[in-house]
Amino acid sequence: MNELLWIGFALLDLTMVLVVYRFFGRTGLFGLVVFNLLLCNLQVLKTVEMFGLTTTLGNILYASVFLSTDMLGELHGKEDAKKAVLLGFVTLLLMTGYMQLALQFVPGAEDFAHPHLSALFGFMPRIALASLAAYLISQMHDVWAFHRIKASTGGKHLWLRNNASTLVSQLLDSAIFCTIAFYGLFPANVFMEIMVSTYVIKVAVAVLDTPFIYLAKKLFPKGVHA
Repeated sequence: MNELLWIGFALLDLTMVLVVYRFFGRTGLFGLVVFNLLLCNLQVLKTVEMFGLTTTLGNILYASVFLSTDMLGELHGKEDAKKAVLLGFVTLLLMTGYMQLALQFVPGAEDFAHPHLSALFGFMPRIALASLAAYLISQMHDVWAFHRIKASTGGKHLWLRNNASTLVSQLLDSAIFCTIAFYGLFPANVFMEIMVSTYVIKVAVAVLDTPFIYLAKKLFPKGVHA
């Protein structure tokens, strides 16, 4: 059941990147980077069993962030891709700070939401620190590697720069995030399983997004400058 949901979710999310870009252009991709980044930092708190592996749930949305920044880099240039990365970083930082501030308010007698918010966001500082560090390092590496490969191949082999930059960047992301977020919270074997499985799932989504970036370039060869 989880496997079918995962495949459907991945295809839906990657398709929506193209749909949003079609109607809102690069502005839509900026919005998707922020939206998917914030949402995946909530979904990552849930672990699931898929394909015989224990993994976190936020991998699909996070992988589509890479598709969005790669599309920005390919269709609009390196500076727009870097701007999207920094926008996501600042937004995640603000969400973390604002939610920690919100938890300091004393809830009313009839309040029912505070315990649930505390359960989600009380753990958020460690998750956010892990995500901020992993996100900024991996995404900046992805933008740099994508354009370095593009320059060295004379703009050819889109599949190579899309996959090579993302696969290495996702490895950096998984190692940094899991170490900061989960080290010491799980037995060593479970921790390693989560880190390896997280990367394996991200690799699967990265490979899956290759047809989508080709489709984006075919459908929007000059980009959508909304």
